[in-house]
Amino acid sequence: MVNFSNLERFILEKMSETHLPSLTISIVHGDDIIYTRGFGFKDISSGSPATPKTLYGIGSVTKSFTALAIMQLVEKGLLSLDDPVDKFVPIDIKPFGEKITIHHLLTHTSGIPALAYAEAFIRSVVGLDGKWLPVSSAEDIISFMKDAGDWVHAKPGERFFYLNEGYVLLGYIISKLSGVKYEEYVRNNILRPLKMNRTYFLKADIDRDGDFATPYIVDKNGKHIATKFPFGVSADGGIISNVLDLANYIKMYLNRGEANSNRIVDKDSIEKMETGYTRISYEMYGGESYGYGLIIVPNFMGEKLIQHSGSVGVHTAYMGYIPKRKMGVAILSNAAGYPLQLIGHYALAMLLGKNPEELPAIKRDKILSKLEGRYETYKGTYSLEIVKKPGYLIAVEKNKYGETITPLYPKEINNEKVTFKMISNWREYEIEFYIQKDKVELIFERYKMRKI
Repeated sequence: MVNFSNLERFILEKMSETHLPSLTISIVHGDDIIYTRGFGFKDISSGSPATPKTLYGIGSVTKSFTALAIMQLVEKGLLSLDDPVDKFVPIDIKPFGEKITIHHLLTHTSGIPALAYAEAFIRSVVGLDGKWLPVSSAEDIISFMKDAGDWVHAKPGERFFYLNEGYVLLGYIISKLSGVKYEEYVRNNILRPLKMNRTYFLKADIDRDGDFATPYIVDKNGKHIATKFPFGVSADGGIISNVLDLANYIKMYLNRGEANSNRIVDKDSIEKMETGYTRISYEMYGGESYGYGLIIVPNFMGEKLIQHSGSVGVHTAYMGYIPKRKMGVAILSNAAGYPLQLIGHYALAMLLGKNPEELPAIKRDKILSKLEGRYETYKGTYSLEIVKKPGYLIAVEKNKYGETITPLYPKEINNEKVTFKMISNWREYEIEFYIQKDKVELIFERYKMRKI
């Protein structure tokens, strides 16, 4: 029996550090939910606590649902993964003369760099400024993409460019081939068979349900600003769910496409979704690749991990599972802050019987936390502030009239010495921290400093 007290301590610590209002989590092992809990407030002003039933937007975790729907249509013979997209969509984009296929959209290898429709829409709705882009349908996205042929950067299949618009097009194809709206297709063919009875797309459904986490922006001072939720995103990131329903979804993958005596897709389709087709441009463990709506980590503590994160700015999500061990985790929150992926990795490491504190990102983050603070030279003649950011530090020098901020990028990290690179006036400097039991010392260009 796993003791989850260390996980709970870790979650509360990271929520406090990054000012997350709430977080909910469910952990699956086999066919059972072995742990679920809510932390914090789904609404701060009323003091309403979050529970595992609380609803959140799952953002790009939606892409796996869209990919799953595509695989169902492939099994029904309604399309092929090698079909050109323009067979179904009135769009004429041929990167360097080559056609984009369904496979290319699923794997983000169309050759079209991100066009940032979702970023513009979400930022406008939630109050983060940005270009107003009133796109309320897949047809609007098709119109928006009309000139994107001039924006291509690679041949289809050559390079990974995460493309939300591509998954909107897949949703359009699902609607066209099934004869019903994308949302209705997913509801009838995925959500209902999986008994995901409180998973929605529409604001009207959320209002009827009532147990919805207030979306928050956390400003630079850690203040919580209640804001709007960006309803209107669909096949690329529009699902709203809870960790109990997502546990059912994970169990379907662990059972190779089957749930509640229902065959959602064939085992072969699940395995195609979990196959890495292209290396992604951001790696944590090495060798990560993109399948169909899922990211594949080939060596997570010796195991193959399947995962995806999601964000609509004011709600964030993570889903991850290890097929061979039949274990998985779903996490949701109502703000952006500490990466939910790392909390998921912490939980999965515990399930594997490993020490989660040895995970590279968590270990490094803990070391960087030791370096944060105010440093002074001999007898306090000169000082600066070291501030921790995600994956790096900044050095802040202040005086009466202003401040200078310099990023420090890690080169080598261990428990006794951490080396960073700093660039100033086109010159590169090596910055060194020495961590001792009772003090931390810093070599910063010409200065030796101590943390006070």
